[in-house]
Amino acid sequence: MNVKPAITVMSSRQFNHDTAGAKRAARQGPVFITDRGEPTHVLITKAEFDRLDQEKKAAEDKKPFRSIAEALADNRPEADFDWEVPEFKQPFKGYDFEH
Repeated sequence: MNVKPAITVMSSRQFNHDTAGAKRAARQGPVFITDRGEPTHVLITKAEFDRLDQEKKAAEDKKPFRSIAEALADNRPEADFDWEVPEFKQPFKGYDFEH
């Protein structure tokens, strides 16, 4: 049975005045800290952070390795076109950034 964690919302002022209360609340679930009504920070326990970090690492381990070419590949039909690299007739002499 999965029990959803309790979510607590505190203003920055509340957090500054009751840090111990915020830490206690974080044992039950995430504590969202707001500035002017907008959530800006989330307080979680170290154990929860470690659990989330392990989940992230496990998900990354499941991803197959992709080369840069595979990552940039575009399999859409409209992306398939012929392109020839232009041939340089003269040696490169650098750019003139003044003009």
